Amino acid sequence: MKFLLLSLALLVPVHAQSKLPPELLASMDVKWPKNHTLNLVFHGHSVPSGYQKTPDVRPFEAYPQLVFQGLKKDHPFAVMNCIVTAIGGEDSLSGAARFEKDVLCHQPDVIFIDYALNDRRQPLDKVEAAWKSMIRLAKQHKIPVVLITPTGDSNAKLNDPADPLCQRAELIRKIAKEENVPLADVFAAWKAELAKGTPIGDLLSQSNHPNLRGHTLAANAILGVFAK
Repeated sequence: MKFLLLSLALLVPVHAQSKLPPELLASMDVKWPKNHTLNLVFHGHSVPSGYQKTPDVRPFEAYPQLVFQGLKKDHPFAVMNCIVTAIGGEDSLSGAARFEKDVLCHQPDVIFIDYALNDRRQPLDKVEAAWKSMIRLAKQHKIPVVLITPTGDSNAKLNDPADPLCQRAELIRKIAKEENVPLADVFAAWKAELAKGTPIGDLLSQSNHPNLRGHTLAANAILGVFAK
């Protein structure tokens, strides 16, 4: 079954406390020979890596590639690279430790961060410190950052504020507000889809990895931060 990405013109950001720089958005519509290559870097764990039912990896059905395709549909003159620096099984503490070496080396024009699913095994204070260290390092290099709340997990209680995944989703929202960076609230998009009556199993390939439909939900939420 195929799922279509929505046009950016039809998307409304789930969270609009901060926007991407207007010069970045404008650069996507600059025509040759005045345009330049834009590097979109996706940093995180197994979900942006493209893992579905482990060990099966399907990067072309994962949200980084779907976001890339959605942006190209709306910005046909743009030259872009979709770069994934994610590692399956990693949490934000490890991701922060290699951020400069593995992420900044690609000279990103925008960085997306997604670690909440695996951050459940780490204390909230250490998770907050790791996310903020990556954000602040990117800011030092004048690189925009987009924070991503998690996709779902069949073992989580998504409507229970005390659930570890819900706590980390709320922490990411808090960090985005404090650091004044854009937020793609994928978690809210998943909960809204479930509220329509969609079984969570229809969005997952295994308990903690989205299938194409789940990744499409995530991609549409992320594309919302590019809406003008």
